[in-house]
Amino acid sequence: MQKLLKRLFSRMFFVGISIILQIFWFTEFVYLLGSRYQIFMNLIQIVCAVAILWIVNKRINPAYKLAWTILILLVPVVGASLYLMFGNSRMAKTVKHSYDEAAKSSEHVLIENPKVREKLEQIDLQINKQSVYLRDYAGFPVYQNTQTEYFPVGELLYQRMIEELKKAEHFIFLEYFIIDNGEMWQSILNILEEKAKNGVDVRLIYDDVGCVNTLPSGFYKEVRARGIQCEVFNPFRPVVSVVLNNRDHRKIMVIDGHTGFSGGINLADEYINRKVRFGHWKDTGVMLKGEAVWSFTVMFLQMWSVMRGTMEELEDMSGYQSHRYYAGNFPDDGFVQPYSDTPLDQETVGENVYLNIINLAKRYVYIFTPYLIIDNEMMTCLCLAAKNGVDVRIVTPGIPDKKMVFLLTQSYYEQLIDSGVRIFEYAPGFLHAKCFICDDEVATVGSVNMDYRSLYLHFECGVWMYQSKAVMKVKEDVLETLKDSREITKEYCKNRNIIVRLMQSILRLLAPML
Repeated sequence: MQKLLKRLFSRMFFVGISIILQIFWFTEFVYLLGSRYQIFMNLIQIVCAVAILWIVNKRINPAYKLAWTILILLVPVVGASLYLMFGNSRMAKTVKHSYDEAAKSSEHVLIENPKVREKLEQIDLQINKQSVYLRDYAGFPVYQNTQTEYFPVGELLYQRMIEELKKAEHFIFLEYFIIDNGEMWQSILNILEEKAKNGVDVRLIYDDVGCVNTLPSGFYKEVRARGIQCEVFNPFRPVVSVVLNNRDHRKIMVIDGHTGFSGGINLADEYINRKVRFGHWKDTGVMLKGEAVWSFTVMFLQMWSVMRGTMEELEDMSGYQSHRYYAGNFPDDGFVQPYSDTPLDQETVGENVYLNIINLAKRYVYIFTPYLIIDNEMMTCLCLAAKNGVDVRIVTPGIPDKKMVFLLTQSYYEQLIDSGVRIFEYAPGFLHAKCFICDDEVATVGSVNMDYRSLYLHFECGVWMYQSKAVMKVKEDVLETLKDSREITKEYCKNRNIIVRLMQSILRLLAPML
């Protein structure tokens, strides 16, 4: 009862009701006019037809086009309204222009060392091509002189975060999708406040939708009162908006330019198992120490500049130099390439990183993903790799956080298993990690889920690694996790209740919208 009351009086509830009422009012108004004036209804039909033609001709995934086209044909006005709110993968033109300007303004400080590129090319030409793709289409170079450390659970990452935050002397940048008041956030906030009082430049970006059920609407004011600079990404307002669906799903922490954290772990107690929600919460992260952290620094400053509406900090080289603060050489630990993905262009960087790893696999690909809602390209790639003799294993949650989404995830099992892909569910609880490991050589750890939202609608980030220490640690973690997981058989998929299978078929049709 207490949980129900909390939801009924939450900001999410009131904003959601407000948006639903606006859509309902608009739909009723349109149909009322249409019932009285045939010419108006004819006009609506023409508009919907034009909208469908526009969607069909967009350079987006075919499944995405099909789902929205069917919805608009079935319920024209409602479908078109929902597409404007939840289907459009572009933010307002002013935001896109600002983000493009930020990326352009920072090109001059994302300079790749030609010797590092030459060395990688000499070691393995095919691996080098993966890295070149990230450099050319995400805009971030490859580095050496960077140490990597992989964390198989959030508890270990949290301990290291606290240790490193306490050492900060110059600046701390944080960018997170979810923050929730609890042990994890309070301990971090206390350090941030103390550091800010001591003159450290502390900045925080959080996503408003990600935090809509965990933070009050004026939370940023509380943070600023503590001396911490704070910005809210794409505020969740009670009005119908075409940019509501684009979220900042990245997880970035940068300390003094030489230490960086990323992965799937947000700043909330369930991620470190201080709060139990869906059994044991299995999540992963990576820490970088060295030159590659510079890319995370730039990523943060790009977003910060967009939200502040000024490119001064990006254009001023001296300003950038003030945010480096790493001195000397760090131990060499393979090749490291942080990257980000944006919904503001036509390049699905997050998905293409995954596709490149699978396509070039010779022996095996192991995958951690909380959601397995994949398009035809990813399905074909996974199945073909398995048919070619690659050992493809995917680990998904055993206890879901969203039952409908989990039902959709399970709908892809049978086709994958038929092709030789092995599917496992993490029995102790919810697996939230997003990791790929291939052939003891390449791994990526980041925030990118294998679903349409992460791949098409969200700002995301990750770390691509080759011959780094963290690569083999990812493999070790997968093998250990498999011991606590149950393998899914074809019989399990076939023997499911017919109503469940029917539900899955319907959800597959709507997958791009979920």
